Amino acid sequence: MIELHELTADDWKTWRGLRLAALADAPSAFGSRLADWENAGEDRWRARLELPRSYNLIAVLDGTPVGMASGVLPPDEEGVAHLISMWISPTARGQGIGDKLMTDIETWARAASAHTLKLSVVEGNEKAHSLYVRNGYVDTDEPGDLMPDGITREIVMAKQLTS
Repeated sequence: MIELHELTADDWKTWRGLRLAALADAPSAFGSRLADWENAGEDRWRARLELPRSYNLIAVLDGTPVGMASGVLPPDEEGVAHLISMWISPTARGQGIGDKLMTDIETWARAASAHTLKLSVVEGNEKAHSLYVRNGYVDTDEPGDLMPDGITREIVMAKQLTS
C-alpha cells in the first residue's frame, strides 16, 4: 500500500536518506550534487524542509520510504507553484507512486491559489519526461537552468491548474 506523508523539519533524517539516495541514483537528474549534500549537517537538512511556502512529501510503500517530492511557491511568481525534488526509488518505479505524489502536490498548489504548476526535467530523462506529459504537463519555451555538468540544460514544463 502506498501512503503519502507530509514532512516537517523534525523529519529531516527521513528526507536526508531519500535525498542522498536520489542524488546517488540519478546524479545527472538534479541541479544539486551528492557531494553538495552528503556531509551536510542537521541544520541544513532542517532548513531545506522549512523553506517558506513549501510542501514536502514522501511516499511510503509497505512501510518503507521510496519517493519524495516538494512544492514551492516562489515569492516572485504570483499564482505559480513549482514541483521540485521529485524522485522514486528504482525498486518502486512503475507502481503509480509518481502519479500520487504529483496529484498531491497539485492539490496543495490549487489550495494555495496557484493557477500554474511548473517543473524542470533534465534533457534526456525520457522516463521522467513521459511521466510529466502523462500527467498533463507540456514543454514551455522558457530557458531551463544549466546543469552542474555545464552542458546539459533542464526543460521547463508547465500545467495549467483548474479549480
